[in-house]
Amino acid sequence: MPQAWRILIGLLAGLALGAGAVWAGFDNLDRITAIAGPIGGLWLDALKMTIIPLVVALLITGIARTADSARGGGLALKSVALFVGLLWLSTAIAAVLIPSLLALWPMPQDAAQALRAALGQQHIEVGAPPGFADFLGSIVPTNPIAAAAADAMLPLILFTTLFAIAITRLPAAQREPLTGFFAAIADAMLVMVGWVLWLAPIGVFALALVVGIQAGTSAIGALLHYIVIVSCAGLVAWALAYPMAVFGGRLRLGAFVRAVAPAQAVALSTQSSLASLPPMLKSCETLGVPASVASVSLPIAVAIFRVTSPAMNLAVAIYVAHWFGMSLDPATIATGAVVAAVTTMGSVSLPGQVSFLTSVTPIAVAMGVPLEPLALLVAVEMIPDLVRTVGNVTMDVAATSAIARHADVADESPAPAP
Repeated sequence: MPQAWRILIGLLAGLALGAGAVWAGFDNLDRITAIAGPIGGLWLDALKMTIIPLVVALLITGIARTADSARGGGLALKSVALFVGLLWLSTAIAAVLIPSLLALWPMPQDAAQALRAALGQQHIEVGAPPGFADFLGSIVPTNPIAAAAADAMLPLILFTTLFAIAITRLPAAQREPLTGFFAAIADAMLVMVGWVLWLAPIGVFALALVVGIQAGTSAIGALLHYIVIVSCAGLVAWALAYPMAVFGGRLRLGAFVRAVAPAQAVALSTQSSLASLPPMLKSCETLGVPASVASVSLPIAVAIFRVTSPAMNLAVAIYVAHWFGMSLDPATIATGAVVAAVTTMGSVSLPGQVSFLTSVTPIAVAMGVPLEPLALLVAVEMIPDLVRTVGNVTMDVAATSAIARHADVADESPAPAP
C-alpha cells in the first residue's frame, strides 16, 4: 500500500475510534489519552531531530545545483533567473492571499479550540516585532552552531546560503568534494526520515486518537477547511502559468491548454514532476518550442523549480498560526516568506509526505509556529500535493515557452518527442 494511504488510514482510524469512544461513553478515556499522547509525541520528536542537518545539507546541495545549471550558458542562466523570480512572486502572493482568505473564511472557533486543547495548547502569543535595527542584528549569526541549537532558522539559513554560495566560487577540485559530502549527509538524513515515516501510521494514529477523543468530528471539518485554504495558494501559483504562456510565450490560450493537458494528466496520476518530463517535452514540441530550449530549460525546471512549493508551504505555516490564535505581524510573515523562498532551492523530488515535513518545518520554526499540527496535516498532504504537482508541471511548460520566445537559439527545430 502506498505510504500516503497508510498515513491517511491511520489518521481516519484514530479520529473515528476516538470520536466513537466518546460517543459510546467508554470509561478510562483519560488513560487512553495519557498513553497515546506520548507515543505521538515521540514520533514527532524523532522527525524533528532530522530537520536541522537535513535543511542545511539540502540547501547547500540545492544552491550548488542551481549554480551548476547557471554555468550551462546564457540560456541556462536566463532559465534560472526566471525560475527564481517566479518563486519569489508566488511566495509574495501567498503572503498576502492566505491571511486575507482566513480573515474572510476563518476556521470555526469551536473546531479550533477543540483541536488546540487536543494538542495541549490553548493560545500562543507572538511578541511585539523587533525594531528594524534589532531585526537586522538578529539575522546575522555570531555563532551558526548556536543558531542551529536554538532553532533560529533565519540566521542559520542566511549563514548556510552564504556558505553555499562561497562553495560555488571554489575550484572544481575543492567544490565537488564539499558538495558530495553534504549530498551524502542529505541522503543519510533522508534515509532516517524514511524510517520515521515508515512509523508514521502509528504516530499519526496515536495523535489522531487523542484529537478524536477531545475534538470529536469537528476535526474532520477543520482538516477539510485546511485543504481548501492551502490548495488556494497552489491554485493561484498554478494560474500564473496561463498569463506566462500567453504574454510571455505569445501563445494562444486554447493552444496552450490543449498542449499541456497530457503532461497535467501524468502529473495528476503520478504526483511526480520528474515522471512528467517526457510529456512536458511533447507539450513543448506541440507548441513549437525549439529543442535547444526545451532540452535545457525543462530539466533545470524539474531539478530546481517548483513554483507552488513556497506559496503552499508558507500557507501551511500561516494556517497553523491561525489555528492557534496567533496574530502574525507583517515582519513575521515576511520572515516566513524569505525562508520559504530560499529553502525551496533545496527541495527534492520525493513523496509529498517527505517534502512536506522537510519544507514546512523550517518556515514554522522561523515564524514561531507550533510543529505538533504538522503531524496531523501530513496525513492529508496527498490532496494538496496533487495541486502542487499539476501546478508545477503547467508552469514548467509555460516558463519554457516564455524563455524560448526571448532566447537567441541556433536550433529552431521543435523539441523531440520522448
